[in-house]
Amino acid sequence: MTLRRRLVLSIVALVVAVSAVIGGGSIVALFSIQRSAIDEQLQYATNRAQRSVEQQGPNGPGSEFGRPSGQAAGTLTVYVVDGNVVAGSLLDNSGKVDQLSSAVVRPLSGLRVDGRPHTIALGSDVGRYRVTAAAVGPAVLVVGLPLAPVYESVWKLFGVVLVVTGLALLAASLVAAAAVRRALRPLDRVAETASTVARMPLDRSNALDGVRVPDADPATEVGRVGTAFNRMLGHIGNAMQARERSEQKVRQFVADASHELRTPLASIRGYAELTRRMGADLPPDVVYAMSRVESESVRMTSMVEDLLLLARLDEGREIQFADVDLTGLVLDAVNDAHAASPDHPIEVDLPSEPVEVVGDAARLHQVIVNLVTNARTHTPDGTRITVGIAPASDGGVDLTVRDDGQGIDPEFLPKLFERFARADSSRSRTAGSTGLGLAIVDAVVQAHGGRVSVASEPGDTVFTVHLPERGAETAGAGGAAAGAGVTDAGTAGAAVGSAASDASDSAASDASDSAASGASDAWAEVSGRS
Repeated sequence: MTLRRRLVLSIVALVVAVSAVIGGGSIVALFSIQRSAIDEQLQYATNRAQRSVEQQGPNGPGSEFGRPSGQAAGTLTVYVVDGNVVAGSLLDNSGKVDQLSSAVVRPLSGLRVDGRPHTIALGSDVGRYRVTAAAVGPAVLVVGLPLAPVYESVWKLFGVVLVVTGLALLAASLVAAAAVRRALRPLDRVAETASTVARMPLDRSNALDGVRVPDADPATEVGRVGTAFNRMLGHIGNAMQARERSEQKVRQFVADASHELRTPLASIRGYAELTRRMGADLPPDVVYAMSRVESESVRMTSMVEDLLLLARLDEGREIQFADVDLTGLVLDAVNDAHAASPDHPIEVDLPSEPVEVVGDAARLHQVIVNLVTNARTHTPDGTRITVGIAPASDGGVDLTVRDDGQGIDPEFLPKLFERFARADSSRSRTAGSTGLGLAIVDAVVQAHGGRVSVASEPGDTVFTVHLPERGAETAGAGGAAAGAGVTDAGTAGAAVGSAASDASDSAASDASDSAASGASDAWAEVSGRS
């Protein structure tokens, strides 16, 4: 139940309670007042009846019994001697005296002479009476007045109270609904703003800019809630910007470090290659050690290149959109995988017509290669791998890589695409892994405006890459830039870092290409000096 409804119902319930108390009190008060008036009239009527009987002499009631002067219509008069009703009469509205049967007045025969009025029911024909008893010689004179007018007034008042209470409830409901709606309007604005924030993707540091509760008056309780909510949004926005600046520094550091490591790694690899070529002149253990240096330098170079690629993708770079034959990329990747791992049967499931997408051919080829390599690396020999392409329901393309291996641990699936994530305990690993392959797949696919997902169970693991329809390259580039989350200051820093990186790419490439020859010259120079 909503707060507005609870408040309206509370107000209506309060009105009902107040109306019940006022109405009930009014009815009780009216009944008490009118009964007191009846008791006062009864005292006068008893005195008149007593004088009339006394004037009729000691022989008891005469013909004028029950009709003394001044008695009101409906007056009851009963003459009782030794507990037996001698006479009983009722004065009607026309002044005529009606004689009552002994059965009707029998309840009055035992009434005590105490001077106090009593309420007695005398049957449906006569009704309830307020009666009192007085001694007249050896007899008892009972006089009563009807309570019907009192009950009639009470019932009329009860009807009036019901009508007034119903109208009050209707008016209270309308007024309460309007007042509560007006009072809770600021709270509605707070809820609306909170819902807006809940629906927003908070992957950009400026996502909360301009999102505030309007007209938050700190003088009211709801206004203080809105003010506190606005202050909280400000703190969250500042925290997001601080986090983005920190992430940007980390990305820049990774990019710079990866770039700077390429040159010394190329030199190490070149000297190792030179030593391998001169292996006949060196002890076997030195040749083996240098071969391990060369192997690890190659592995480290690959890791550095992957880190540099991820850093550039984080900055929204490295993607060059053009028409790409996705079918050809799949066939090339499968042919390379056949040659690299003949123990894994690899099949393709392709449409009859070539499938073209808009994207970066080199990066998409890397996605396919990484997924196929992941399937080959983490499954035993003989595992069947199937690479397929199928149209998606939204007009895009779904690229799938399926294997019938042992599956992936369900606990590891949520972090499968994180950087340096490994699931060695769930899939047999026959080769080294940096844990960056699937992270690169995820980053490249997001840069294309697509998404990658995985479903795995023993005997069936499927990686699905969804690429948007043609023309989505703009959205993909925008999504990549948004994923980088670059602020104005961060963008400038990233641009400076990127420019420096581009300027030194050629130097690193030259160093890598001429590493062996440079190492050879250096070795020759050292040998000549020795």
